[in-house]
This record gives sequence, C-alpha cells and structure tokens, in this order.
Amino acid sequence: MDRLIHPVEATQTDFLPINGTDYVEFYVGNAKQAAHYYQTALGFQMEAYRGPETGHRESVTYVLRQDKIRFLFTTALDPDHFVAKHAHLHGDGVRDVAFWVDDATYSFAATVERGAIPVHEPITFQDEFGTVVTSAIRTYGDTIHTFVERNHYTGPFMPGFVAYQNPHFAPTSIGLKYVDHVVCNLELGEMNTYAQFYANVLGFRQLVSFDDKDISTEYTALMSKVMSNGNERIKLPINEPAEGLKKSQIEEYLIFYKGAGVQHIALATDNIIETVTAMRSRGISFLQVPEAYYDEVLDRVGQIDEDITPLRELGILVDRDDEGYLLQIFTKPVEDRPTVFYEIIQRKGARSFGKGNFKALFEAIEREQSLRGNL
Repeated sequence: MDRLIHPVEATQTDFLPINGTDYVEFYVGNAKQAAHYYQTALGFQMEAYRGPETGHRESVTYVLRQDKIRFLFTTALDPDHFVAKHAHLHGDGVRDVAFWVDDATYSFAATVERGAIPVHEPITFQDEFGTVVTSAIRTYGDTIHTFVERNHYTGPFMPGFVAYQNPHFAPTSIGLKYVDHVVCNLELGEMNTYAQFYANVLGFRQLVSFDDKDISTEYTALMSKVMSNGNERIKLPINEPAEGLKKSQIEEYLIFYKGAGVQHIALATDNIIETVTAMRSRGISFLQVPEAYYDEVLDRVGQIDEDITPLRELGILVDRDDEGYLLQIFTKPVEDRPTVFYEIIQRKGARSFGKGNFKALFEAIEREQSLRGNL
C-alpha cells in the first residue's frame, strides 16, 4: 500500500496557492465535431463560444462544462496559425492545463522569478460582467500552464466569449465531478528534470514515486513521480519509459504525439458504476483486464461497499492504501492516434493511484499496443 504525505503538512510551505484546475484546453482539427463528441459521449454541456461571430477571426473555441470540469476545444481558421500547426504535429491534444488562482500577476512573477519560461505576462480582460486576469508559463513539450484569476467575473467563462447552448440538444450528465489528476509522458531522462521544475518553480511536492519494479510487465516498464501542490487539488503524475524487452506505452505515445505531452486525464465521479455504464451505452470503449483479476481482488483489498458483480462486468479495478480504497477504469485512446485517453476514478478515502492494479492494467495496454502493431 502506498504511503503519502498528509495535505495539512504540505500546505505549510505552499507559496503558490492554487484553488484547482480552471480548465483544460485541447487544440484540435475540428472543434465543432470534438465538442459534439464530448457532449454526446461524456455528457458535457456547452457553456460558451468564441469565434468569427463574436469578432475573433483567428480561431474558434467551444467551452464545455460538467460540474467542476471545464474543457476547451480550439481550432484555427488558417493553416499557418500556431493552433493548426500544433494539431498537425501532435494530433488532437492538450495544449493548456490552466490553474485557478486568486492572483495571476503574483503567480506569474513568483514562478518566473524561480525559473519558469514565460508564455505571456498578465493580461486583463474586461467586459460588462467584470474582469479576468490571465498569465502563462511553459512546461513539458508544447504544453503550458495558464494562471486564471476570475474572482471578479460573473459572465460566461471570460470576456470575449458568449454564452452558448443548443436549444435542441441538452445532453445529460454522466456524473463526472472534477479533474482528479493529469498525467504527462516524457522522454527518457526527463522525469527528474520536471519533478524538480514543479518542486522548485511551482512549490509542488512529491506525493509518491514508482520505479520499473512497480510498473512493469514481462515486456515493458516505466517510471513515474506524482507531484502535487499543497492542498492536493492539483496532482500531476510524470512518466518516463524504462528499459524493457519491447516498446512501452510511453514510447508509443511519444512516437505518435511527436514529443512530450498529456497522456491521460483522470476524472472523478461519486458513482463509478453509473458513470461507466452510461459511457459504455454512449459508445466509449474501455481497457479490459482478465477475468482472473476478480477472483482474487477482494482477498487483496479487503471489504468494499460495492458488489463485485457489476465491477467484474464493467471491468472496474479496485485498490487500497492506508486511508481507504479507490475504484478506477481506463478508456482506450479517444483519438485515432494512440495518445490521449481518460481514467474514471472514484475515491473512497484513498489518496493513492492504484499501484496494486498496475500489472493488470499495463498488460491490458500491451494487448492493445500489439493489436495496433506497436508493441
């Protein structure tokens, strides 16, 4: 079982207060179709829009929301625009993991002083609903972190956007609540560099680490460090490949994404059985572990509240740490390139990441890699 730092202890040295994930922005080839997919398959509601109709002629952005989760899908209107080049190189992928802060100016100055590479200095956006201040810094690959200060804003998302809903289409929520963690894949040798970046520049601390003995199969292995801010509302596992007999899932991602980037986003739910059942009915495909996993899982994790039968039928995994247990499941990639996928997670006290499931999970990933001819 994993042993983690208690959040109260960690907060004492948290120089950069972060309230949570403000949004995750994807640069995509067709934002209209991507937005429709996330509404239909994942139950997101349309919240806001920006594009030529609102006076923004370079790109279009659809803002989708479900409870505390906000996803942005942006497409360029010119092939020479940076957004188009990003989508051409990486495929549909995450450009921005934005943090909600009380002071975007301070957050920018404090992190740049500690060595962050700036993307843009603080900018104030204003309209009849108030003001939003944003600033941004670089992180791994082409990914950035935007600091968003929105405490004095009551409008739809931020100035420049308009409220947007389709009166003929109102998808129902599937029970997703918030972003639990965001996982990145890095080139060999970069894990420690970016762990130090998050520690030194953003004041994060290491919650837990896994080496190739923890995350390995007969053929492949990887290493990971989980970095978190003081209140643990931001948790960022950082992965790099380890030496193995065949090509690891990290290496496959790096080949098809053309570099480092966000591998998967873990979305929390209060009822994973209902959420996964709804996702399957809407066409989402999940990784499947062998039936034998369920023959011994309760011996390993002990008593749980849920009936094992629906967990077995849906392929939901269970693990326990010192503070409770968790239930989790992973989708197959949601792009044609084997890059971005999702984890659905329900925490019943546990603060860890399912170490006891790693072997079964990564063997399932290897079976999919083999089908794609990439193992």
